[in-house]
Amino acid sequence: MQTKKEELQDRAIVRIAAHLPDLLVYGDFSSELPSVDYFDGVLMFVFIAGFTAMTEKFSTAMYMDRGAEQLVEILNYYISAIVEKVLIFGGDILKFAGDALLALWKVERKQLKNIITVVIKCSLEIHGLFETNEMEEGLDIRVKIGLAAGHVSMLVFGDETRNYFLVIGQAVDDVRLAQNMARMNDVILSPNCWQLCDRSMIEIERIPDQRAVKVNFLKPPPTFNFDEFFTKCMSFMDYYPSGENKNLLRLACMLESDPELELSLQKYVMEIILKQIDDKQLGGYLSELRPVTIVFVNLMFKDQDKAEVIGPAIQDACVHITSVLKVFRGQINKVFMFDKGCSFLCVFGFPGEKAPDEVTHALESAVDIFDFCSQVHKIRTVSIGVASGIVFCGIVGHSVRHEYTVIGQKVNIAARMMMYYPGIVTCDSVTYSGSNLPAYFFKELPKKVMKGVGDSGPVYQCLGLNEKVMFGMAYLICNRNEGCPLLGRDKEIKYFMCTMKEFLISNCSRVLMYEGLPGYGKSQILMEIEYLAQGENHRTIAIALTKVSLHQNFYTIQILMANVLGLDTCKHYKERQTNLQNKVKTLLDEKFHCILNDIFHVQFPISREISRMSTLRKQKQLEGLFMKILEQTVKEERIIFIIDEGQFVDVASWIFLEKLIRTVPIFIIMSLSPFIGIPCTAASAVMKNRNTTYVTLGPVQPKDLRNKVCLDLNISSIPKELDSYLVEGSCGIPFYCEELLKNLDHHRVLLFQQTESDEKTNVTWSNLFKNFVKPTEEFQIFTFRSEDGSEEVCNLARGVRLKNLSPPASLKEISLVQLDSMSLSHQMLVRCAAIIGLTFTTELLFEILPCWNMKMMIKALATLVESNVFYCFRNGKELQAALKQNATSFEVHYRSLSLNPSEGLAHEEGDKLHELEGEVIECHVIRFCRPMMQKTAYELWLKDQKKAMHLKCARFLEENARRCEHCRSGDFIPYHHFTVDIRLNTLDTGTIKTMAKSHGFQTEEEIILSKSQIPKNSELFPENLSPEKVKEKILDFFDAIIAKLRTSEEDIIPLESCQCEEVLEIVLLPLAQHFLVLGENNKALYYFLEIASAYLILGDNYMAYMYLNEGEKLLKVLKKDKSWSQTFESATFYSLKGQVCFNMGQMVLAKKMLRKALRLLNRIFPYNLVSLFLHSHMEKNRHFHYLSQQGQEGPPPGKKRLAQLYRQTTCFSLLWRIYSLNYFVHYKYYGHLAAVMQVNAALETQNHFQIIKAYLDYSLYHQLAGYQGVWFKYEMMAMEQITSLPLKGEGIEIVAHVASTLGYIKYTMGHLDLAIELGSRAHKMWALLRNPNQHYLVLRILTKSLFLKSRYKQLIQVLGWLWELSVAEEHIFGKAFFYTVCLDSMLYSGFIYRTFEECLEFIYQNEDNRILKFQNGVLLGLYSCVAIWYARLQDWEAFHQFTNKAKSLMQRRIPTVLFYEGLVRYMEGQVLYLQKQIEEQSENAQDSGMELLKNLESLVTQNTTGPVFYPRLYHLMAYVCILMGDGQNCDLLLNTALQLSETQGNVLEKCWLNMSKERWYSSSEVTEDQWLQTILNLPMWDKVASGKVNGQDVQKNKFLMRVNILDNPF
Repeated sequence: MQTKKEELQDRAIVRIAAHLPDLLVYGDFSSELPSVDYFDGVLMFVFIAGFTAMTEKFSTAMYMDRGAEQLVEILNYYISAIVEKVLIFGGDILKFAGDALLALWKVERKQLKNIITVVIKCSLEIHGLFETNEMEEGLDIRVKIGLAAGHVSMLVFGDETRNYFLVIGQAVDDVRLAQNMARMNDVILSPNCWQLCDRSMIEIERIPDQRAVKVNFLKPPPTFNFDEFFTKCMSFMDYYPSGENKNLLRLACMLESDPELELSLQKYVMEIILKQIDDKQLGGYLSELRPVTIVFVNLMFKDQDKAEVIGPAIQDACVHITSVLKVFRGQINKVFMFDKGCSFLCVFGFPGEKAPDEVTHALESAVDIFDFCSQVHKIRTVSIGVASGIVFCGIVGHSVRHEYTVIGQKVNIAARMMMYYPGIVTCDSVTYSGSNLPAYFFKELPKKVMKGVGDSGPVYQCLGLNEKVMFGMAYLICNRNEGCPLLGRDKEIKYFMCTMKEFLISNCSRVLMYEGLPGYGKSQILMEIEYLAQGENHRTIAIALTKVSLHQNFYTIQILMANVLGLDTCKHYKERQTNLQNKVKTLLDEKFHCILNDIFHVQFPISREISRMSTLRKQKQLEGLFMKILEQTVKEERIIFIIDEGQFVDVASWIFLEKLIRTVPIFIIMSLSPFIGIPCTAASAVMKNRNTTYVTLGPVQPKDLRNKVCLDLNISSIPKELDSYLVEGSCGIPFYCEELLKNLDHHRVLLFQQTESDEKTNVTWSNLFKNFVKPTEEFQIFTFRSEDGSEEVCNLARGVRLKNLSPPASLKEISLVQLDSMSLSHQMLVRCAAIIGLTFTTELLFEILPCWNMKMMIKALATLVESNVFYCFRNGKELQAALKQNATSFEVHYRSLSLNPSEGLAHEEGDKLHELEGEVIECHVIRFCRPMMQKTAYELWLKDQKKAMHLKCARFLEENARRCEHCRSGDFIPYHHFTVDIRLNTLDTGTIKTMAKSHGFQTEEEIILSKSQIPKNSELFPENLSPEKVKEKILDFFDAIIAKLRTSEEDIIPLESCQCEEVLEIVLLPLAQHFLVLGENNKALYYFLEIASAYLILGDNYMAYMYLNEGEKLLKVLKKDKSWSQTFESATFYSLKGQVCFNMGQMVLAKKMLRKALRLLNRIFPYNLVSLFLHSHMEKNRHFHYLSQQGQEGPPPGKKRLAQLYRQTTCFSLLWRIYSLNYFVHYKYYGHLAAVMQVNAALETQNHFQIIKAYLDYSLYHQLAGYQGVWFKYEMMAMEQITSLPLKGEGIEIVAHVASTLGYIKYTMGHLDLAIELGSRAHKMWALLRNPNQHYLVLRILTKSLFLKSRYKQLIQVLGWLWELSVAEEHIFGKAFFYTVCLDSMLYSGFIYRTFEECLEFIYQNEDNRILKFQNGVLLGLYSCVAIWYARLQDWEAFHQFTNKAKSLMQRRIPTVLFYEGLVRYMEGQVLYLQKQIEEQSENAQDSGMELLKNLESLVTQNTTGPVFYPRLYHLMAYVCILMGDGQNCDLLLNTALQLSETQGNVLEKCWLNMSKERWYSSSEVTEDQWLQTILNLPMWDKVASGKVNGQDVQKNKFLMRVNILDNPF
């Protein structure tokens, strides 16, 4: 409940009064303006010295937390303290002026003597406030005070809506002069003040040559009581708080409601403040940093002595300034009156008032104001300074007395230009370049050193904004790269080429119009078209219009005709006159020549006939003449007229153009931005003409942006991070991309360095990802090399966070224009959304919006979606799919659109919005259309406001910061949150239960999952069971599970698939950023690790790497904390690093990271053989102990211990695979130890899933190592475990996991039939469980097994499932693997399922996909298959292109089936190349053959190479042997391969081996174009399936390796 006092202080009238002095609040309001009031009083001018220097220091910043905000905090700290002192001592704050304030003590003249003493006491105490204060930034801030006393006049002026006041008189001039004399910590009394004061009370110091004096201190007599004296003095002050209000600082805080007074006071307050007062929800949201244009107007008077004399002049000037500003949404912020005249501080671009072309409007207004005020009586000199840039707009002062003002370097620059360049309109370089006006509107002025301003750059005089016909200066001027085509606009240029062709072969006009928003590169397109349009028998005229062209009647045609008549090259009017006479003498009577005087600036004698003509008739005569000239001209040569910025064509010119295209065959090409209003009738007619082609420009595609960046920077590649930043930030708009690059260059973010070869570089964590993206291959010929032939690459400066960079001012301005065109409530929604991030959910937005209901939010969102501020999506998958789609340019058929009935449009719009609201209700995910809008809106918040909002977001998101329900809502790093105390919220009971259930506290029916109870003698698998019976029982068990899944009435099957990717994008990523902003480093680190783990689960190694780097920065800060939780975070960090390194094939680095993680987890892995054998013995004992204890009940490990154990199992699982890769004998012991330690750690968890995974890993390790017996035992143990699981949640997933893992193992070991049986069952289970990632893995193994078995009908069916899954889930792995199998089917199976061209297109489009690129198994397979294809065709250039790409991936060896599949294909390509070398009798052919044979042999002997690959490897080895003339070994290897194929049931390889054996040992020759002939005969699968092609014939479509190179040795 509010107290009565608080209620009073919250009244609108009180809040308005806080912006005004008591002089107005308690004053008399005259209806006549200007009005003058006279009184006596003491004035105090306080100036904060050093503040100007501080603005220099804080004016710019690289990141989104700008320095100007600190500046305002410092200023408010000082000003608030000063205001408080002034109010305590009875003063009235008249005005705030940025770094200064003016205060008044209004009393009768006889009281001045005592009041001066009070004011001096107040001044000395103000100095006392800051005597010991020195800023952290090292800036010494002090105050200087001037005091004056005497007669004061108050002038009130304005219009019906806004009033302003000034204090004028000698005392006002004196106080300013006194302050100017003051040094730091001085109090200076003006001469009159010194005359009127009580001199006995003051110790002063004389100032040489001045009548003013400096106050040293007060020296009251010993008996003097200041409190009594002060109380007596205040009794003479009308509005000093006393009695029951004595504790108030200001009596105006307790104003009672008075509508009449409130209306009167409102006139003195800016509209933006009144809106803020009316709409309480905007309370603290008005202060912000934003780009504005400052117009400082100074009026110097002929006689400045009396207010009644200069009042009317100020009144006239003010009314005119207000009317001019109002047109362009500018406002007067302050009016000052000092010794340098009357100054108006005008601002364009206040919050809610940003408009397009702001700078142009400001200059136009400045020129108008200058012209008007220069004519006002009594005004001697008008000086105007215009500056553009980012300033602070906000409330400065104390809670009871403050004002809305602008502060910043640009305010200072405008003020200084106004004073240092009197009598003219000046502007800074930013305003000059931002106006987009021709250079001839300006004149550069000599530089002057201006007080308090550093190097502000060039200063320009604005000469006026009336368009002058400067012939030859309206040309289209735009830089064109001579050596390179226009990037990304092929489609747009094609429109021109087609239309040009039509124009040249027909005899009628053509119009080609390109419409696009500013920045889309319209001028560049027209420049390219002008270049392409050059040719014989036609003439090209290209011009560019400006905003002022629109208001110049007939200007466009004027410039066109000047060019047609050749006047653009004439240097003098006489030369123009002669040219005109020669051109028009046959078309126009000489007495009418003077009609051309005004339009072409010539001086033909004016005839009587023309002088009597009306303006309209003259215009008609002129148009008729121009039409005749053009008709005559086009008979000699065709005319192509190119107009840039066509939206600025004036109405008269449109009318002429519309008539022209109907009369004369002319080709008009025009670029234009969308019309702001409805285009004129003639413009609409041109657009709807049947010969008009109207093209709406789309954004440039990402690859073309990349090409453009590489060309502009003259480099061969850019970092992926920079590429993503530019593509996302620019939205495909070339201008945005250029501005972003300029901004990065300005802040020295871009570094350029020579490229290093991969061989020279040692792989470390920091260079693990050489993630540079290159231009497209066809464009690479345009990139430049240095003289020594080396290439440069661009890199980013160390430690730079691109996503946190502040947007360039130019782009911020564009966003602000759109933002300020919205209603206040919509602005608030956008600003709140910006805090959340680029993508957000409707639930979170609703949570942080102040005082909104759901209906309001949905309605606002629908409007903003319609306005292209937001996109909306039903879920994260829809969002991801949309982000991959890139819009392009398209043709608009205005003619056909105009035929549609237009009635009921308003009704239709209402229906559309209502429909959109329904769509938004269904949508869960919202995203900003333009990232620049999000960044701009984000920067509008002040630091404290941001923190409060970020905290709100973090509290809400925290509740959902876990895996999706499908994945049982646990942490991405198991039990992670139990190890670190990172919660913000106090959990309620329901939340505790949810979290507990998701992290270990299971229900009764699920408790079995967490305890290992294996019956020693299983009923399902008795010890004496034969392998066949075991197989049958296992398959029957899985069949029973599938049947139960399908028929069970219980809620077993999940309703939706995994949503973890959406959780990652919408919850975890924003949450980490929120905590980062809040400075909660430990919480941010926690979520960065969760994010990295999530990305690893989703297969995105690069993003995991990026967020681990983010985490590393925080870890360095937190390393001083020795608590256990940080130790676990460090261990997790290194284990995740190890996973990334492992996935990237950097095994040495991975091993190092994993060992380090294990050491932090208190599980040291041995480094030497002695320690190895000791550990092996210990772990063996532990293993038997765990197995013997399993049947017994034991306390489960605590959650923190579980977190450790889960990390350990992950590390050990990777370690044994790493050691298995090495050939050294002792490494197998390390591998075995790691495998045992994984099982032991899993057994300690007492969790079924962990134990079963460890058993299956242990089994696989033994099978790959060739150990018999042990693997079977552990497979059986795994099967025994799953038989006792309940069919709920995790239990079903464990069963499915076992089926798919066994299928994988059987495939790897070459048991193809069993792999198919298991795989088909796993496929059914994962399909029911809706787990796309696991489902893809199963389909992959099933596909390869069926492929090797040559069971093609089933293969194609499975491929269909794989494709549907990949498309539905946007699964790039699935698509890549699908195309790998399609290539395999052509290379080895003899039919086409997808064409080679389609496969190749997929590779080109996706080879830079970060997931594919850094999961090299699939990409290695794709490259190698294509290389084999070209090798078979003897196209060695194309072969080398792809084999080199494959070779670059070979450096990253990963012990996975996918990698070995790609590796075997790569080796096959090398074997085919060897055949070419031997055929050409290459010198090193023998060495290459031996090296190749050695590599193939090592693959066979390597533990991690599965036996499934042996038949192909032996086949290739046999071919190498026969090529090198070793028939004996060839025969042995062929037989071995055949035997293995028979054993495994590998029908595909067996068939090919038999064909090879037959061919190699026969005398028939294989022709060079054998594969080409085979390709031409390859049937499509449809024909094979329908029986039109014999299956036996398909089997024969195999590549026959040629051996007729050497004499047959047999």
